Amino acid sequence: MNTADLGLPVDVPSTALFTDHYELTMLQAALAGGTADRRSVFEVFTRRLPEGRRYGVVAGTGRVLDAVENFRFDADVLGFLREQRVVDDRTLEWLSGYRFSGDVWGYPEGEVYFPGSPVLRVEGSFAECVLLETVILSILNHDSAIAAAASRMSSAAGDRPLIEMGARRTHELAAVAASRAAYVGGFASTSDLAAGFRYGIPTVGTSAHAFTLLHDSERDAFRAQVKSLGGGTTLLVDTYDVAEAVRTAVEVAGPELGAVRIDSGDLLLVAHRVRQQLDELGATRTKIVVTSDLDEYAIASLAAAPVDAYGVGTQLVTGSGHPTSSMVYKLVARADSADPKAPLTPVAKRSSSGKTSVGGRKWAARRVDEHGTAQAEVVGTGPVPQELADRQLLVKLVEDGRVLSREPLDVVRDRHAAARANLPLSATQLSRGEPVLPTEYV
Repeated sequence: MNTADLGLPVDVPSTALFTDHYELTMLQAALAGGTADRRSVFEVFTRRLPEGRRYGVVAGTGRVLDAVENFRFDADVLGFLREQRVVDDRTLEWLSGYRFSGDVWGYPEGEVYFPGSPVLRVEGSFAECVLLETVILSILNHDSAIAAAASRMSSAAGDRPLIEMGARRTHELAAVAASRAAYVGGFASTSDLAAGFRYGIPTVGTSAHAFTLLHDSERDAFRAQVKSLGGGTTLLVDTYDVAEAVRTAVEVAGPELGAVRIDSGDLLLVAHRVRQQLDELGATRTKIVVTSDLDEYAIASLAAAPVDAYGVGTQLVTGSGHPTSSMVYKLVARADSADPKAPLTPVAKRSSSGKTSVGGRKWAARRVDEHGTAQAEVVGTGPVPQELADRQLLVKLVEDGRVLSREPLDVVRDRHAAARANLPLSATQLSRGEPVLPTEYV
């Protein structure tokens, strides 16, 4: 079953109002001025990575495709715009028939990116492209930030699985998107059932401290959980005394107990003590799961600890200190008419404040060395050099308004793992530093 096709209450019938007021007033003025139909090229990029980050992760592309398809001005939406006098009647009439009919190119979801990388390119009339700015940026900025944090965490975790459990730390709809982005970045499962239903991400969970506190004793709580969920369950052992809880857990579930979870204290010290105790009790195959406000640095500090899995919440869904990717959506080229054959003129903002951009419809490729390790992100507007022809990054996602294909999330996740593996080893260092690849303009 493809759960993405079912639709859920977390979906909305239209994404048309996930936009800023001025997108529509620009449209009205362009219609009045006769420039709305000019063929235009918009690009999404970031001028810089968040401080200390070595690479970015493209995430949310699949959600962008859904948003573009659902960008429709139905009767209720048009009524709201009319009542609020956002735009005039001529513009409302134009919006009533809106269907994006242009092309979209982009980095494949899961790919890495760097400052200046044209991660998404939207082509069509000015009118139909400008309306998509806000919804595209809101998705890519959020999802890419979460995926980048997840990637750093999964790199620090190595082969140990990560559980996304941040739903209670963010907006209920953002939680579903964050879970998806975390899976792209390397997480193995989620606690969020809506994300599991919507995207097919494996879901996990057993009990919280409230379940232990409900019972007259910790032993009673463990017995009830084991009776219901089986001996392979995960028992939470830090409600009272950890050592006593571990002893009780093995007595109740036996040496085949699935796992114990530690949610507080000095995790490095406690994990070593719990491992020793489990082994002494004969529960040598019982795993240890740690939670408690983890981030990539805490995960890295536990690399030598006998930990089998990590649960991460707050720091993940807030981008581990960087909740946005600072991507922008800029007009980089336009023609003098709607004629597909009309030449495109590069355009770019000039500013003394560091908000400059490079004009022209761009291609991007990644130069690699003889071992296949990435050396540079190459961005250009002219002919693609022959040696980079088979290293181009942009792929066509939408043609004449039609989404060409949608990828399973596992494919996206595997792509990211491969892309990260092809970066220089310094990409996974958690110490502060510049982007691991330079961006070269040709």
